[in-house]
Amino acid sequence: MRRVRYESRGGPLFVEEAPVPEPGPGELLVRTEAIGVTLPVVRKITEAAEPVPLGGEIAGEVTAVGEGVTRFSPGERVTGLCFGHGYADFALLHEAMASPVPRDAGAVTAVALVRSGLVALGALEAARPEPGEAALVTAAAGGVGHLAVQLARTRGAGRVVGAVSDPAKAGFVRGLGADHVITYGDDSWGTPVDYVLDAVGGALLTPALAALAPEGRLVAYSSGGGTVRAYDLLTGAKSVIGFQMARVARGRPEVYEQWREELWQLFAAGELRPVVHGEFALADAAKAHGEIEARTNRGKVVLIP
Repeated sequence: MRRVRYESRGGPLFVEEAPVPEPGPGELLVRTEAIGVTLPVVRKITEAAEPVPLGGEIAGEVTAVGEGVTRFSPGERVTGLCFGHGYADFALLHEAMASPVPRDAGAVTAVALVRSGLVALGALEAARPEPGEAALVTAAAGGVGHLAVQLARTRGAGRVVGAVSDPAKAGFVRGLGADHVITYGDDSWGTPVDYVLDAVGGALLTPALAALAPEGRLVAYSSGGGTVRAYDLLTGAKSVIGFQMARVARGRPEVYEQWREELWQLFAAGELRPVVHGEFALADAAKAHGEIEARTNRGKVVLIP
């Protein structure tokens, strides 16, 4: 099978031939049909001290299962987060991280909707939104952010603000249902909001916290890190909440499934629209990563084996 890999920090990416892996206990072997490209994986290539497997979101057909697997069988189609080599013709997916794909749904739709949607929905749940509250979503044009904008609206937000890196993305974000769009470098982020869903982190945490009204909540689900001063929280009785999807999938599988079903229901009802920025061949993984690095994407970037 083909597999994308790199050998030194920063790349380059290359395609190699590798043996098809065998599923271990609790694992599914999936013939990949679509692979989602995520910012955390792109960052690992330049930030990790040693080369790491290029994992991420995959969708495809189960071809074999390991010992102890009870929920899936060969021939079924699944999507989920792969922690090993996911940029490949075949990938291993742990049963706890897998979700079924409806028979009438395509693999690209599944990759664009489910994992990114679960993160967006989980971050929104962590914010404990009340009907009518104002929301702000950073990276609002990204794979997760563009779904978070829509979900905030479906959950009753009275005002939704999208924050983007480039003013050229404003029209796209407004088309998703945002009332206002700001760019990161703006002097003011407008009227304070009740909660922020932050996918960027780093230096952006300071203006994101400043955008909160008193007693506002910031949910951080980015891999970008960053530091928050306790004084900035104390003065406005604000709070920062960390969210990680993997902890929900492993620790509360019933919630994971509930959210997954809600995403498909919203999609079927036309209330949630995953957008695919571009589809790239597996051999063009470097080009796909370039779209993420340049922050030009509007929606999800997908690899097609």
